[in-house]
Amino acid sequence: MTHERVIGGFTVYKEILDQVPAYKEFLTVDELDDSSRHLAAEFAHVDLLTIGASTAERPILSLKIGEGTRTALLFAFPHPNEPIGSLTVEFLARFLAEHPDITQTLGYTWYLIKAVDPDGAALNEGWFKGKFDPVKYARHFYRPASHEQIEWTFPVHYKHLSFSNPPPETQALMRIIDQTKPDFMFSLHNAGFCGVYWYITHSIKELYPDLTRMAAREQLPLHRGEPEAPYIKKLHPAIFQMFGIQSLYDFYEANGSKAPHQLIKCGTSSDDYLLQATKGKGFTLVCEMPYFYDKALGDDSATEYDRRQLRLDNLDHALEIYRYVQLHFKAIRPYCDSTSRIFTAVADAIDNYEKRIAPRLQHAKTAAMYEGKATVAQAFDSQVASKYYRVLLPAMVARLCDDATPTTPAAQRLLEKTKSELNQWVAHTITTLLKGTDFEVIPIQKLVKVQVGSALSAIRYLPR
Repeated sequence: MTHERVIGGFTVYKEILDQVPAYKEFLTVDELDDSSRHLAAEFAHVDLLTIGASTAERPILSLKIGEGTRTALLFAFPHPNEPIGSLTVEFLARFLAEHPDITQTLGYTWYLIKAVDPDGAALNEGWFKGKFDPVKYARHFYRPASHEQIEWTFPVHYKHLSFSNPPPETQALMRIIDQTKPDFMFSLHNAGFCGVYWYITHSIKELYPDLTRMAAREQLPLHRGEPEAPYIKKLHPAIFQMFGIQSLYDFYEANGSKAPHQLIKCGTSSDDYLLQATKGKGFTLVCEMPYFYDKALGDDSATEYDRRQLRLDNLDHALEIYRYVQLHFKAIRPYCDSTSRIFTAVADAIDNYEKRIAPRLQHAKTAAMYEGKATVAQAFDSQVASKYYRVLLPAMVARLCDDATPTTPAAQRLLEKTKSELNQWVAHTITTLLKGTDFEVIPIQKLVKVQVGSALSAIRYLPR
């Protein structure tokens, strides 16, 4: 194959990536931990470290493989609804253990964390097994409030923003970053309904063709729709510069917010912390992967839709969903366990929704980036893909009903009715939204191959 590369005598595509198993489902936290323990027991040159404990006192495990002079740190479940990276680490750990010549050739010591947020991952396990389905995913979905997301709870002091209370999981990552000063860090994220795209700490133009070929080899589209956030710097099609919370603060400030620090409840990113710990020398890679996609997300041809109007309509839709779910949450809130992670996530989203969307509305009305006609990808993103994500908040409110404590028979009936109505609404909305699309569920194997290949490509181009 063209552009084939060799590492330690192995061709990357044919002899490394093609060894990725045909995964059919995701592993639970217990299964991942058991696999790590077995690997360390099987190979004398593999160490199993306990780098910390979660909020619920689950152990956070890391495998250590190799004795290179440079350090690679990979951690999965930076957001607990993002399990693809856990299988990327699962594969890489065994491959590196079985081929110590590879670690010697690359010159890295590898620290591999399969579940940095085991508590949150466990709350998503309801959709990990069996065939992936957009409705099943929504009904068992959990994503933390921003101040409990491991990726976004590193300490920061910026203008009027101050965050200095990272959760135990983030503290564990901080310790290993401080101790090992990683040259290469891979925060293993994935999105949901999109094309493939990457974040990198700084521009390495030689890397771009390698990354985009990874997606092309697996017949996956690059993401051509709207960027994840309007303030993100694009370096190349589907490749963006990694950022810290300062970018969100400045965006809020530039779009009418008088007190951005009151809207931001979290800290900064792992990349931002890495740069501080390594005095700017560390490099972060993020490879965002979809669970399912539609070929329209890779189509750059023009439509007759006005891009600005699509964006404004999209944000109006977001407010409609918010107002719908707000009423249901208000009704059941007195009976919910306010200490649960799902409650905290829902309350943070609903209590701050209108304040956080206001700068986005202002930006959509005025920003030059929205001038002109939308592409097919941008239109599909605004009209379908991003709307799918909005269904996930009502789905989490439905989950709250299971753990609520009714104080009267009337409260019990209210909780049952709310759960039933929201679950029906979620299923109907998703079915209606996807009707007429050509969405495809992507085999997990393809996604793992792209993440593994992206890591090997990035290491190839990092300065020695």
